[in-house]
Amino acid sequence: MTKTKKYVRILKAKYESSWYADKIGEVFELTGDTGPFYDVSVPGGVRLVKVEDAELIVTEKRPAKVGERVLITDKYGTSGEYKNGDILTADLCIGHAITAKEVDLTIIFHSEYEVIVNNEVKNEEDNELGKTYAFKPNLDAMGYDELIEHGEAVMRAISLRSYGEGYKQGKFDADMDATYMRPKKKTAQERRDEIVEQAKADIENFKYRTFYGELRYSYHGIVCNVEFVVNKEKRTVVALLKSVGEGAVKSKGIAKAAPDDCFNVHIGKAIALHRALGLEVPDEYLNAPQPTEVRVGDVVECGSLKDVRHVKVVADGEYIGTGLDKAVISSITVKHRLIRIRDDSRTEVGE
Repeated sequence: MTKTKKYVRILKAKYESSWYADKIGEVFELTGDTGPFYDVSVPGGVRLVKVEDAELIVTEKRPAKVGERVLITDKYGTSGEYKNGDILTADLCIGHAITAKEVDLTIIFHSEYEVIVNNEVKNEEDNELGKTYAFKPNLDAMGYDELIEHGEAVMRAISLRSYGEGYKQGKFDADMDATYMRPKKKTAQERRDEIVEQAKADIENFKYRTFYGELRYSYHGIVCNVEFVVNKEKRTVVALLKSVGEGAVKSKGIAKAAPDDCFNVHIGKAIALHRALGLEVPDEYLNAPQPTEVRVGDVVECGSLKDVRHVKVVADGEYIGTGLDKAVISSITVKHRLIRIRDDSRTEVGE
């Protein structure tokens, strides 16, 4: 069975702050599908791309036939006629290579490309209702596992569409889960963990390399450093953009956690930095799910209506002294008297 691979091509970016805003047209290997996001492989790790901002491409590693479209994935040499991420059409097969319609008289080795077997393309022929369909699967080209995976995606789409139109599909969903073992939706805690990691990455990704090779921030053409002022008592983070050299404050941004929200310094820094740079703050930062899992390093609110106190959660076996400001994670205080998690920054435990 020919092995298939999946890629994601960036089509657009809703927010200028998105890490892929300057990568329109580039192709990244898909590592997972998490609801409204694609997980794609980038140097150093995995990043998220909104499904609505990208195109899914499925390929097979084999020699192309005349008329098949190919995705350039490992370009050989430095010729500027085509590049990695280009989609070309095979018009001649010559043993160890092909030529393509889009680049005349250019030899493309089999090792440089993968054959596209299924990708999201616009249907040029509208139906009588004037609608176009964004997905035309080539079922004959799919292997057994690919057919099963495609079937799961179809059943997911049918289920969600039915719910949106008001149909009762509870039993249907349960049957589909049992039949196809559909992967479970990510929990609120898992989504929050992802958003925290995205916030940490954003703080670094907004930097650019100056003429001298230093990583700095740019505010209206002024080279700046950022200073974060964190006040955990007031649950605020202020980002101060200071010009390199004179150290004058050129802009500032403020983030403040709502009274009932869990404070996270990483999300706060990302929000404050967006505002200092004059960028729109992504919705996921402003509406991050609340944490549901207590971890070492969290500050939690415990007790009863008559005796409420904030304690820091420490590992089992750690000395907590005689005060009331710490509690081990397996203690009765944490397990049975927890009211809510107040701060999950965990900056002192390497997270």
